[in-house]
Amino acid sequence: MQELTGLKGSIEDFERMRHRHEDVYTLWQLGMDEQDDSVYADVSEGLKALQTEVEHMELALLLSGEYDANNAIITLHAGAGGTEAQDWAQMLLRMYVRWAERSGYKVETLDLLPGDEAGVKSATLMISGRNAYGYLKAEKGVHRLVRISPFDSSARRHTSFAALDVMPEIDDNVEIVINPVDLKVDTYRASGAGGQHINKTDSAVRMTHLPTGVIVQCQSERSQIQNREQCMRLLRAKLFELELQKQQDKKDEIGGEYHAIEWGSQIRSYVFHPYSLVKDHRTGFEIGNTQLVMDGGLDGFIEAYLRHISRKDNE
Repeated sequence: MQELTGLKGSIEDFERMRHRHEDVYTLWQLGMDEQDDSVYADVSEGLKALQTEVEHMELALLLSGEYDANNAIITLHAGAGGTEAQDWAQMLLRMYVRWAERSGYKVETLDLLPGDEAGVKSATLMISGRNAYGYLKAEKGVHRLVRISPFDSSARRHTSFAALDVMPEIDDNVEIVINPVDLKVDTYRASGAGGQHINKTDSAVRMTHLPTGVIVQCQSERSQIQNREQCMRLLRAKLFELELQKQQDKKDEIGGEYHAIEWGSQIRSYVFHPYSLVKDHRTGFEIGNTQLVMDGGLDGFIEAYLRHISRKDNE
C-alpha cells in the first residue's frame, strides 16, 4: 500500500505538470495569434512555476535507493561542550522540524532528553511522508556551529558540535529477527509534561539489545505498552542500519577506497560570527542567509548532495 501510494503520487505530480504545460502553451499561442503582449507576464510566471515543478520531480528521480521512499527516524546528539552544545542541538532540532513542516511531512517526537540548563542532550523524531528518508539521508553527520555564545558573559566566540543520525523506518516485511532473550528492558518514570499519570507510573521504556549493545528508549506515549512498541520500531531500524553498514563495509573491502559520509565526519559548518555563512563541506554548496537555513531552508543543501552522489555513482 505504501508503494502504491507513492506511485499514485508520482503520477499525480506528472499529470499536474502536463496540465500546467498545456495551459501555458495555450496562453502563449493565444498571445501569438492575437499579437497580445499583455500575456507575456502570465506566460513567464507559468514557465517559472513549471520549471520549479520539473526540477522537483527530477530531484525525486535521484531517490532510487531501496528505502528512499520510507519514513525517516532522525536522532540528534549534542557534542562535548555542555550547555553551548546542547543549545546547538536544540537549534538543529527546531531547524529539522521547520523543514519537515514546510515539506508537508508529519513530525512525531519519540524521545527527548532535556539539557542540564538549556537545550537538549538528545532527541529522536519520526518524520513521516513519501521520500522522507531519501531526502534526510543527506543530513547524516556532524554539524558545526561558530557564534558568539549567549551563555558566555565575556561574549567570546565558541565552536559547538552536534551529530545527526538518520535511519529509514523499516516495515514488517523486512526480516530483522529479534530474539526476546537478547533484550534487556528497563522502565522508568518519564520526564516532562504529561499530567499526573506520567509522573506516577513507570511508563518510559529503555531497551538494550545485548548482542550488539544498541540502546533505544521512548517516553512519548502514555502507556508502557505503547512505548515498548515504539522502542521495538526504533530497535528494528537501528539493527537494520547495522546490517546495511556490514554490507557496505564488505563492498568497500572489495571495491577499494570509498569516501562514505559517516558518523564523526563534519559535513556542514554554520558560521554566525564574524560573518554569516552556512557551507556544506561535501558539495561546496553555501548560503549566506543563516536565518533562512535555521528556519528550515535546507532544500538547496539536500539537492546539492543528491546530485553530488548521483554524479559519483555515474563516474
